[in-house]
Amino acid sequence: MGDSEDTYRIQGGKPQLPWNSEPGATANGGGLIYALAGEYLLKRLIASGGHGSVYEGEHRILGRRAAVKVLHAHLADQGEMLQRFVREARIVNQIRHPHVVDIYDFGMMPDGSPYYVMELLEGRTLSQLVHERGRMSSERALAYLAPVSQALEAAHRAGIVHRDLKASNVMVVEDGEQPRVKLLDFGIAKVLQPQTGPAGQPGQEGLTLAGQRLGTAFAMAPEQLRDGPIHPATDVYALGVLLFQLLTGQYPFHSKDRLELERLHLEAPPPRPSATAPVSPAVDAVVLRCLEKEADRRFPSAEAFLTALREAVAAPGAALPTGHTRQALAVHAEVELAETGRDDEVVHAALAEVLDCLEQGMRAAGFVLALQAGTALLGVRLLEGSSPLPPEQARHLHELLRELRGDTESLAAEVGAHVHLCVHVAPVEVRGEGAALEVLGGPVTDLATWVVRVTGGLYLTPNAIQLLGSSVSV
Repeated sequence: MGDSEDTYRIQGGKPQLPWNSEPGATANGGGLIYALAGEYLLKRLIASGGHGSVYEGEHRILGRRAAVKVLHAHLADQGEMLQRFVREARIVNQIRHPHVVDIYDFGMMPDGSPYYVMELLEGRTLSQLVHERGRMSSERALAYLAPVSQALEAAHRAGIVHRDLKASNVMVVEDGEQPRVKLLDFGIAKVLQPQTGPAGQPGQEGLTLAGQRLGTAFAMAPEQLRDGPIHPATDVYALGVLLFQLLTGQYPFHSKDRLELERLHLEAPPPRPSATAPVSPAVDAVVLRCLEKEADRRFPSAEAFLTALREAVAAPGAALPTGHTRQALAVHAEVELAETGRDDEVVHAALAEVLDCLEQGMRAAGFVLALQAGTALLGVRLLEGSSPLPPEQARHLHELLRELRGDTESLAAEVGAHVHLCVHVAPVEVRGEGAALEVLGGPVTDLATWVVRVTGGLYLTPNAIQLLGSSVSV
């Protein structure tokens, strides 16, 4: 179940299982250690959401580790929810593809809650990677999307449309030059036609009622928003959204108002990734074809999309001209969220205001926004040399940063958040000048090597202190 319907929260400690008074639960000193789901011992709660929970399990004889997804007991009596849960397990088992999460077993808990056993995946979602690293090259995006496209093609040939493809539903199990990737969450998949089950049994019928809209707003194809026919091209549209996100670190359409967001998907021309990131015209064309409003104008299949993306990345024009290296002053700003118990909409609105204030403050201080990923921003200001700045200029710049941090910290504190600024000096590879300046990479974008978060909220690296000179107190 993806975050379109559930938002799982990671929890530690002992699992609080609803069937702990039933046979199969084992207690020690009054505290539950594990319960039994078929032949699997439930040892740890991994995540829990509005519809169900996922546990780490271990086969009590073979010792095989697995993930066990259990539908909440109070939902097991609701016919549609129970059918959808059972249907997801059967759909995934029907596809049987190495890039689709595998399901081993299905059963019922003593209280009537259904569960299924699937492979235990350890890694990070594409959503987490984009949040941490920001935009990526076309070559890297292709490496992640190739296995996703292959999984979708297998699903489509089995008569199944995923209908909720997004970065949080793609698990990167092993990263590297050729990452190992798994496509997750077929909970709202669409079966295009009834499939014949084993021994002539009926296959899986669709469960969507007339007027029922399923999907995630930022990645829904126009036909999903219009309650129109669903087909493989619906997933191709989502592939275009995902590719745009990997290339730019942003969604092609974004608005705080859901109705406005839907209008953009339905009516607005899709933007070119190259407007905000170094992307070739050939890759631009692949994204724009995926995001066509009419389904018959998109790529006819996930396989065709993958072929076109490979050709675009390998095209002579895909290797964009390299930039030149300059010394730069960089400011990394991050908003650290805290558990507040406040309404999500209130928190998100305040967070957006803080990020807007940070961006405006950076631009006013002469910084170019090089990266925006999640709750973090990276601003870059080119330097003429590596010598310390004149004392008056250094003090003025430092004061601007202190004021920026102070102003945004006041806004963030309203929802229990904190703002961290880290200032650094390092080489950066850029292209263009002035308002057209593009940051292509370089040591300044390798955030893991220099970003430090301190209690006071403003940290200057040794390189930054050397530039700003002894006149600035830290």
